[in-house]
Amino acid sequence: MYRTPEGVIYIVQLLRLLWRLAWFLIRHPLLDTAAGLAFLLWRSGGWPALAALGGGLAAGLTGLRAWRPAWFARLVTVPLRDRWRWWCYHRRWQPVLGIAGLAPLYQGRRLVPELGKVAAGRCADLITVRLVSGQSPELFADRAVNLAHGFGVISRRVRTGRPGTIVLELVRRDALAEPMPALPIPAVPDLRALPVGRREDGGVLCIRLHGTHVLIAGATGAGKGSWLWSLIRAMLPAMAAGWSGCWRVTRS
Repeated sequence: MYRTPEGVIYIVQLLRLLWRLAWFLIRHPLLDTAAGLAFLLWRSGGWPALAALGGGLAAGLTGLRAWRPAWFARLVTVPLRDRWRWWCYHRRWQPVLGIAGLAPLYQGRRLVPELGKVAAGRCADLITVRLVSGQSPELFADRAVNLAHGFGVISRRVRTGRPGTIVLELVRRDALAEPMPALPIPAVPDLRALPVGRREDGGVLCIRLHGTHVLIAGATGAGKGSWLWSLIRAMLPAMAAGWSGCWRVTRS
């Protein structure tokens, strides 16, 4: 048995810490710039300068939200929501995967699949997972129920991503639990994506009619008519303009 000297252990851990710090600085250039600017302001003007900087940022964000809500959502709200959901999954990631049998042991080490990017929606999250070498998407599909209970979601799906990765779709809230009213009629219909309803993840369900055929089938009373009337409603401006039409064909 060979015991590693404590000095070597300290040096290795210090090098790991320095490497992680350098990698963090490389991956977050905007954060580095903001921290450097805040430090320069503090050195030159002290706390009043930092308070003025914070007030200016708050006023700028408030103005951006009032002037361009879509920009504010894309630049501020969505990244913050994604980061928050990533932290929520990260703090339970290793215990859940270990208990579910998705973190195998190899040569005395527990190999945990890497939690990647999280795209958080209003009702569902898309999580990119980097698999451990030798794992398959079917293994996660077999443990999907364990993941759903472990992360406290009501539904789950496993999609195949790039080689070595999968995408977990975890539904937190049922967007279809309550009936929804008819969608607003678009001013300029796009026949490549007509809005007709709501998806399970809370997004807008669109159907493509341009350059394709659509078959709607189902049992009596299943709701086929709602699909047809939703399509007609979404095409009303185009039908009124005369460049789209609707015909009823019957077979005798």
